[in-house]
Amino acid sequence: MPFGFIPDSAFGFAGIPTDMTGRNSRVNQCQNPTGWLGRLILRNMNSRHSKVTDWGLSQASIGKQDIILDVGCGGGRTVSKLAAIATQGKVYGIDHSTESVAVAMRTNKQWIDIARVEIREASVSQLPFPGGAFDVITAVETHFWWPALPTDLREVLRVLKPGGRLIIIAEVYKGAPTFTSKAVERYSEKTGMALLSVEEHRKLFTDAGYSDVQVITEPSKGWICCIGSKAPVS
Repeated sequence: MPFGFIPDSAFGFAGIPTDMTGRNSRVNQCQNPTGWLGRLILRNMNSRHSKVTDWGLSQASIGKQDIILDVGCGGGRTVSKLAAIATQGKVYGIDHSTESVAVAMRTNKQWIDIARVEIREASVSQLPFPGGAFDVITAVETHFWWPALPTDLREVLRVLKPGGRLIIIAEVYKGAPTFTSKAVERYSEKTGMALLSVEEHRKLFTDAGYSDVQVITEPSKGWICCIGSKAPVS
């Protein structure tokens, strides 16, 4: 599920005053949105993650006929953006949150009605797709919540086509100079977020078997985009 944690020392969480809910509850909602609060958080994430998503997707070429998977699709805004790019392809979104799946389906109803988008409830740790199914896989503001990050990256690699790419996008990373990144880093042990540095991201991709690994940052905003490819068949 995409990132939305702002610590108590900041402004509250996702625009919600800090006295409305405890920190642990807010972090749980970030990972697995439920109920009215979860729906509010998903709407907020759809809005505030839009710019970092556009920036990250601009770092990689996405084809009109690409078959794409968005992991941790949350409220479905990224799925909608991808469907508008891959005009002759298809976009799948998965999330382990029932609430997220419902919101993402509503967000993408126009695409679902013409069979251009499909949303499923599933975990990144056990993707419900055959090997070599996707040209592009994206993960926006979500990888630091994955249950077993190194293993999960290998599961993503399994369902990529040879030559296919994984694109991970986030608005925080370890070592970024922004207030938000520093605050999230401070609380990462308590929240369980796997917050990584630039070099740790690079090593993560390489160790999982990806080739042509690129790590692009926008330090003034704390943004990071990691791209890795599945080696083509020789």
